[in-house]
Amino acid sequence: MKCKFLVFALLLAAPTVAQTTASADAPASREEVRKLFEVMQVHQQMRQVMDSVMAQQKSMLHQTLKANNPSITAADEAHYDAMMAEMVKDMPLDGILDDMVPIYQKHFTAGDIAAMSAFYSSPTGQKMLHEMPQLTTEAMQASYGRMQKQMDAMMQKLKQIQKEEEQKAKAAAPAAAAPADGAPVSAPHN
Repeated sequence: MKCKFLVFALLLAAPTVAQTTASADAPASREEVRKLFEVMQVHQQMRQVMDSVMAQQKSMLHQTLKANNPSITAADEAHYDAMMAEMVKDMPLDGILDDMVPIYQKHFTAGDIAAMSAFYSSPTGQKMLHEMPQLTTEAMQASYGRMQKQMDAMMQKLKQIQKEEEQKAKAAAPAAAAPADGAPVSAPHN
């Protein structure tokens, strides 16, 4: 009798287990992904990271501008700063998050999203979220020198390419003015 009851209970439970497994393996819904973004505070994180990146970029831009144009004025720098601030202010974060939803749906199942939501809702997940902006800032500060060297090298290369292009244009100009058959060029007759 106990065996029949156990078999009967397993038969009743099998659809529930299969449904749970199937739903965990199902694609994540838009709502599930957006909920994860809320738990992860993605909007706020993006804003903080952008602010940090912009502060770092502002410093690098000032150094690059001064290196390439020592006579740049404080007013010029302020103008560039205002342009950068305007670009950041108009950044459509909600639209960017909407663009990210299908990417998360492509790579994560509903079960994955639920597990991440559970983690980021936990004290450790919350600590990670809280510390991430500072980690990002410190990582950017640590890599600043390397990035500045790369930007300087890139600027040098661009200057070299520009110089070479100017030299090619100068060399091509006299050749373009000479007649093709080698005949002397005569002055126009009036």
